[in-house]
Amino acid sequence: MTDQTEPTLLQSLDYQPVASRFGTSGVRALVKDLTDLEVFSLTLGAIRYLTSTAKLSAYDLPPSQLQMPLAGDLRPSTDQLLRATARAIFDAGHGVDYLGKLPTPALTYYALQQGTASFMITGSHIPADRNGQKANRCDGEVMKSDEQGIVAAVEAVRQEEYARPFKESPFDLHGMLKAGEQPQLPLVDSKAEQMYIERYRSVFPTNGLKGIRIVFYQYAAVGRDLLPRILSNAGAKVIPAGRSDAFVPIDTEAISQQHLHMLLALALEQRKPHGRIDAVVSTDGDSDRPLVLGVEEKPVLKRITDLAGAAVGFLKSLLAGQSLTAARELFDCHAAPIALRFFPGDLLGIVVADYLNADAVSIPISANPAVDDYFEQKSIPVRKTRIGSPHVIQAMQEALQEGYRRVVSWEANGGFLLGSDIELNDGTLKALPSRDAILPILCVLHAAAEQSKTLSELFDTLPKWFGAAGLIDNFSQESSRAILEFFRPPEEQVHWTEFGEDEVVLRDVNQTIVAQWPNDDPRAQAMRQKREMMQKLFSADKGFGRVTRINTQDGVRCYFGNDNIAHIRPSGNAPQLRIYAQARTQTRANAIVAMGIAEPDGLLRSFARLIEEAGG
Repeated sequence: MTDQTEPTLLQSLDYQPVASRFGTSGVRALVKDLTDLEVFSLTLGAIRYLTSTAKLSAYDLPPSQLQMPLAGDLRPSTDQLLRATARAIFDAGHGVDYLGKLPTPALTYYALQQGTASFMITGSHIPADRNGQKANRCDGEVMKSDEQGIVAAVEAVRQEEYARPFKESPFDLHGMLKAGEQPQLPLVDSKAEQMYIERYRSVFPTNGLKGIRIVFYQYAAVGRDLLPRILSNAGAKVIPAGRSDAFVPIDTEAISQQHLHMLLALALEQRKPHGRIDAVVSTDGDSDRPLVLGVEEKPVLKRITDLAGAAVGFLKSLLAGQSLTAARELFDCHAAPIALRFFPGDLLGIVVADYLNADAVSIPISANPAVDDYFEQKSIPVRKTRIGSPHVIQAMQEALQEGYRRVVSWEANGGFLLGSDIELNDGTLKALPSRDAILPILCVLHAAAEQSKTLSELFDTLPKWFGAAGLIDNFSQESSRAILEFFRPPEEQVHWTEFGEDEVVLRDVNQTIVAQWPNDDPRAQAMRQKREMMQKLFSADKGFGRVTRINTQDGVRCYFGNDNIAHIRPSGNAPQLRIYAQARTQTRANAIVAMGIAEPDGLLRSFARLIEEAGG
């Protein structure tokens, strides 16, 4: 009989446990908070929930016969999280099908074919001091409707482990597995990698990209060896470059000037031995979001002009106190004979959906308006959702139920989701309703090659809307929530607020009218007052027109009368506040983002202060 005075695990811990929060892409947290105890609880809780909902396996197998796929990215902390996840899988009575370091979409595709739930250890694009875990059901991604049940099951596991006598617990006082309690990971199974390669080899022509030269920026992306093989199978000349042992956080949705300069330097370096370069491509850390840049040769006159401007900029940089190295790097970028053109993920998606002959499209509300303009001309429905793969997946499922056959979606980060099997080039591309990076890269390159166009020429055919995105890190989540609450209409079903001359019109997610308030209605006056507050910051002297509409489906998306759009949205599980901007020129979209993230008095910080002062 256990001595009741024996301390429990919770009483013995020498730290205060931090429960992980669920976001749009699973759980992400600081590595220091992702103890073995926490990761074990997350995993076992998810397994119990999926078992209770019959979403752990598509087959009726005894627990010991169920081999659960597990993979991770190349972050320094990933191995620790893999072992803690494996321990929970073993304790649940299942086996581990260890796939090693593998892109998230490769793991997901393999698990779907096996009809088995799976776990991916990744922090995607966020800094190396953070990591995360993403659980999948046997039929695809965990949906928002699953979240409450998983959270409850995880908390139940936590409490069970906390209540165990410390001597009987596998965890030490630091929340880590005790010596002898850490499991040995099985040998890596390469079947998932081969299956992912074959997925694309079976539908894309072997010589479809013959003559195309691609620089693949490897850094520490988990697909840095696998994806170049897939591109080579399609006939491209792939030049791997920039391999790194250190993890570099690259956000394909908000690529920085620093990264663009680095990638240009990489392209210039590879141009010397290899000649013409057609594209620079890469992915985020877990290789489910693409990065695509076109390489443009500068005309002679522009080269001369840029060279003169680079010389002036070099001198100004030195006079401003910049180091010689930094000034020289800037000079080399501006004086380069080539330029890189970044293609945002929401525009990539247009080209990919068109190449696949999609008949139904789902995109987040933050996407570039060019998507609406392009598919409206083709009479193809575009569904707007909240940001995050679970929401666009739900919209794809609804489209399939309505009878659409070639159903796709994508996010502003470029991750492309295939909701249905699609016949392509005499083969069948099977559904993968989860973010994928290599499919959009392949489709865009093939579309350009088949039309004998450069990437820039291909994208120049799209409607003239340009986007940019940026974020502020370490932004109070409390302040972010205050911004959202301040502008959210009182009616729960309302997502659109439109400001007419004589009334305020409220619409639901499908833009159906919910209410119309004349200007003398107190509710209309309250919304107009909030609009005027917003207008003080997004003012005419900063280049903004009048606020015409506000969307609160996910964040606060402001539409201005001069075709400017500014969308403010906090991260679901990180202290970050993002701003997305769209405008009719790239220069203007960039300027909106720059004004938004400027420190300490940019639009985002000022916005939060203004609402705080108003008692929001």
